[in-house]
Amino acid sequence: MKQYKGAIFDLDGTLLDSMWVWDDIDVAFLKKRGLEVPPDYQEAITPLGFLEAARYTIRRFGFPETPEELIQEWHQMAVDAYTYEVELKDGAAEYLRYLKEKGIRMAVATSSSPELYEPALKRNGIYECFKAFVTVSEVKRGKGFPDIYEKAAEKLSLPPETCVVYEDILAGIRGAKMGGFAAVGVYDRSGEGNRAKMEQEADRYVTSFKELMNGGDSFF
Repeated sequence: MKQYKGAIFDLDGTLLDSMWVWDDIDVAFLKKRGLEVPPDYQEAITPLGFLEAARYTIRRFGFPETPEELIQEWHQMAVDAYTYEVELKDGAAEYLRYLKEKGIRMAVATSSSPELYEPALKRNGIYECFKAFVTVSEVKRGKGFPDIYEKAAEKLSLPPETCVVYEDILAGIRGAKMGGFAAVGVYDRSGEGNRAKMEQEADRYVTSFKELMNGGDSFF
């Protein structure tokens, strides 16, 4: 059996129950401009970093703002929610402590900025579990590609084939598998439409991290 030594976690929708924040922001942001959220918009921007998402949004809707102006507006709308409201997904804290006790090196691979994720992780008591943090702004391509996971593995000083990636979106699962990582799909209601594909393409699919406890973890 392959020996895994590292775990790389997405945050939004995987460890953090935070996708509602971005759903609310999308609605409020577009409503302010007299628009409704198109059915495919959130799926299109979810794998992207802030800059790519801003550029996509400007192209799609023809907004006059710069990408930097959109990012600043989104950021201000999200700060309070991450600082005071966002909680962990079911069983996340227990699973992270379980891995830490086993000596597994852990990293975060996220589209969110440190200004957002640091307060949420610290308030929920799990920030110190991680040895490395990587955002999509540090790599060339989004989560449909292995770049961010490769960067995280590099920061953990581990080869990809010894790391497991945890993601709630199909693009993340595909990007991780493309890079030679094992991939665990984590259920989030925002990704319900791709659940069947994630169950098929991921090495394991769970609806709660509790499923990976008490002998349920086939990787560590």
